Amino acid sequence: MNLPFQLFVALRYLKAKKRHRGISINALISIGGVAVGVMALLVVLSVMSGFHEDLQKKILGVKSHIIVLDYRGNMSGYQEVIKKLESEKDILSSAPFVLGQAMISSGKKAYGVYLKGIEPEMEAKTTEIFKFIKDGKVEDLSPKEGVPGIILGRELARSLGVFPGDRVNIVSPFGEIGPLGVLPKIKPFRVAAIFEVGMFEYDSNLVLTGLKPAQEFSGIGNDVTGIELKIKDIYKAADVRERIQKELGFPLYARDWMQMHKSLFSALKLEKFAMFVILVLIILVASFNIISTLIMNVIEKSREIAILKAIGATNKSIMAIFMLQGLVIGLIGTFIGVTGGYLLNHLLDTYQIIKLPADVYYLSHLPVKMKFIDFISVSLSAVIISFLATLYPAWQAARLNPVEPLRYE
Repeated sequence: MNLPFQLFVALRYLKAKKRHRGISINALISIGGVAVGVMALLVVLSVMSGFHEDLQKKILGVKSHIIVLDYRGNMSGYQEVIKKLESEKDILSSAPFVLGQAMISSGKKAYGVYLKGIEPEMEAKTTEIFKFIKDGKVEDLSPKEGVPGIILGRELARSLGVFPGDRVNIVSPFGEIGPLGVLPKIKPFRVAAIFEVGMFEYDSNLVLTGLKPAQEFSGIGNDVTGIELKIKDIYKAADVRERIQKELGFPLYARDWMQMHKSLFSALKLEKFAMFVILVLIILVASFNIISTLIMNVIEKSREIAILKAIGATNKSIMAIFMLQGLVIGLIGTFIGVTGGYLLNHLLDTYQIIKLPADVYYLSHLPVKMKFIDFISVSLSAVIISFLATLYPAWQAARLNPVEPLRYE
């Protein structure tokens, strides 16, 4: 295969002198710098994407896409509201819920929790919380011998030292007024099941029970705190929320999952962008190796450049030789970096090598999510930076006066 002479000469210039074999040490260092920069950038971006997706998956597994609440507090006549929402084509299912703060105790141990009352059948269609159940059965939520069931998170059950079938007490700070003042309301519950989301916030603070027991314990009659909604496309939640808002009107209002967790996901997005900018600097530093390699090549090959010019090579051809030389370095380094980044990401994702403390990072291991757009953007950035690094050395080579190197030949 006949190569253009500029590419042929550029590839020859990548090699070491005749007494050595293979690629020159300087070229290898330049390729290694680009490869390490690309690999580091891909791993960090994949980990950041993994954090984002894993958090989103777990949050939306426990919480619904949209919730409807009442400005006045508890919502009465929620059945009529659900009937109104059934006409919305983007809503797949709905479920009422009761949510309040309480204390849970077992023996001498007590912790503050969020008590959530649900209708199990409707909740199963609206959220994925039951998919996280590890021990026990959802069916055991129904009262037995007058004692309703309750579902605890793994961390909370471990802290209390309880298992399915054990009894716990739920204590409300808003009790009844007695002769000695306000007496806390205490109600026994039976542990029906234990779930494990993998987020410490939920596994240690959330407890679930039936809707009726929660209403009775909270003393709100047949009212509920709000209505959970599941929609077809989670990324259209804002549009659906606005339509629901107009349909229901005051005093009801709706909030979508992006609103409720805006600060968290915005911080992750900003952090990912910041890491991209910072790690691009690694590739930028590697590009200085390319510049120094090409400048040394220009000095070393000044005699060959003069000969090429003497036999008719134009300034553009000389520039093209050194630009192609730097571009080849960038392409090889990028290819090695992309391959290494993919393999390292695959190992981290498959074998979960790096473990994390769940109470600090909400996750039990380092999550990895490889995105095609990340690989494309990193590859293009590396190649463009490598190409830009060739401009000055190539220009220096093109403006070389052929008379000086050949004067004493």
